[in-house]
Amino acid sequence: MTMLSVNGTELHYEDTGGSGTPIVFSHGLLWNTRLYDPQVDALRGRYRCISYDHRGQGQSAVPPESVIDMETLYLDAIGLIEKLGVKPVHFVGLSMGGFIGMRLASRRPDLLRSLVLLETSGEPEPLANVPRYTLLNLIARLAGMRPVADPVMRIMFGKSFLNDPNRAEERSQWRTRLMENRKDIWRAVNGVIKRRGISEELPSIRVPTLIVVGEEDVATVPAKAEKLHQLIPGSRLVRLPRGGHSVTVEEPALVNATLGTFLDAQSEQSAARVG
Repeated sequence: MTMLSVNGTELHYEDTGGSGTPIVFSHGLLWNTRLYDPQVDALRGRYRCISYDHRGQGQSAVPPESVIDMETLYLDAIGLIEKLGVKPVHFVGLSMGGFIGMRLASRRPDLLRSLVLLETSGEPEPLANVPRYTLLNLIARLAGMRPVADPVMRIMFGKSFLNDPNRAEERSQWRTRLMENRKDIWRAVNGVIKRRGISEELPSIRVPTLIVVGEEDVATVPAKAEKLHQLIPGSRLVRLPRGGHSVTVEEPALVNATLGTFLDAQSEQSAARVG
C-alpha cells in the first residue's frame, strides 16, 4: 500500500508510473481508486495514471473532524499533485472528485492541463435530498452500510446496470465494496451533504473542460451538467445514453472512448503549440 503524507494526513494512492502525461483520478463518495480501474487499464499505455483515496475513505487516514469539507479535500489534492511533482495534470473527478476539480481549475489553474467532470454539480446538495441522505448517514454511522445498501445502490447506479441480468456478478461485487466502507464514512458523507456551492467561481475556469453525465443519473441529474456547461466557458458536454452516478464502471466503453478522445485532442493541441 503506497501512502503519501499530505496536508496533515496520509493519503493512499496508486501510480502506474512511466513518462506519459499524468492524469489524476479523483473518486466519488463511498468509493475509492477502484472506481477508475477501467479507465486506468485503458489509458496506462499512453498516460501516467494516478488515482487516490480521499481522506476518510478507502485506505486513506480518517481525520477526527465530524465534517470532511470540500475545502480540505481541495487542499489535499493540491498537496498530492505538488508532492508527487507531476503538475500540470489532467484532472478527472467524479461527483465529489468533481467538486475538488472545479476548485482546482478555478483557483489553481497552474496545476492543470485539463479538467474532466463526471456526474457532478457546482451547486450545494439540493435541500430535498438532505433529510433522506442525513437519515441514511445516521443509520450507516450506527450500524454500518449493510442496512442501507439497497437504497444507496439505487442512488449510485442507473437502471440499465441495476436491471441487466448479465451483470449480476458485477452488481454483487460493487454492493460488497459498498458494504466494506467503515462506519466512520459518515464524516465524508457530511462533507457532501453540507458542502458549499461553487457556481460563482465557474465562469473563471479557463482550462479545457469536458463534462460527462449519464442519462440515468438520479443523484446528479443531467440538468446539473447542462448548467455546468453553461457556466464554464468553452466547455464540452457529453450526455451518455446510459449510465447512472457511477458511470465509469457502468459504461466503461462509452466513458473510455469519450475520455480518450478528449485527452488525445489536448495532447495534439499541446504538440501543435510546441511545433
